[in-house]
Amino acid sequence: QVGGFAWENCGDKKNPVMLQSLSVAPDPISIPGSLRVSAAASSSKTMASPLKVLLVVEKALGDLWIQLPCIDQLGSCTYNDVCAILDNLIPPGTTCPEPLLTYGIPCHCPFKAGSYSLPTSDFDLPDVELPSWMTNGNYRVRASVSNGGEELACVKLAFSLQSH
Repeated sequence: QVGGFAWENCGDKKNPVMLQSLSVAPDPISIPGSLRVSAAASSSKTMASPLKVLLVVEKALGDLWIQLPCIDQLGSCTYNDVCAILDNLIPPGTTCPEPLLTYGIPCHCPFKAGSYSLPTSDFDLPDVELPSWMTNGNYRVRASVSNGGEELACVKLAFSLQSH
C-alpha cells in the first residue's frame, strides 16, 4: 500500500513482543505539525539491556524502493543499545515525559512483560531541519528489536511525509 499509513508485525509468531494496534493521523504526516497517535502492545517477557534495534528505511522513487543509508543516526541504522540512548535522552531517575507518565508506559530499560496501551494522544512535530532525502514522500520502515541475537519484536510501517 503506497501513500497510506499501514503497519504489521513481521517477526516470528512466537516473538515475545507484538504490536496489537497502531493508528496515526493525519495521513500524510505533516512536519511541522501535530501527530495523533494511539497504540497498544504486549510483551510476554522482560526486555532488558542491551536492546539492539535494526532499522531498514526505504523511500519510494517512482516505482522503486530505495534503501536510505544511515547518516547522523537517521535512516537505515543499527542501534546497538537503545537502553543507553534512552538513558541519554531521559536521565534515569527523572520522570518519563507525558503522555507516557499518565498511562504508565516506561521510558527506560528494563521493560517489564505486560500489556501497554497509549490512548489517542497528540504529539507536536517540531520544524526540524530534516535532510533533503527525508522530506516529502512515501516511506517503508522495518524495525527489528533483539537481545543477544534473539529477536523480540519486528514491526513494519508504511507512511507518507509532507513537510512545509
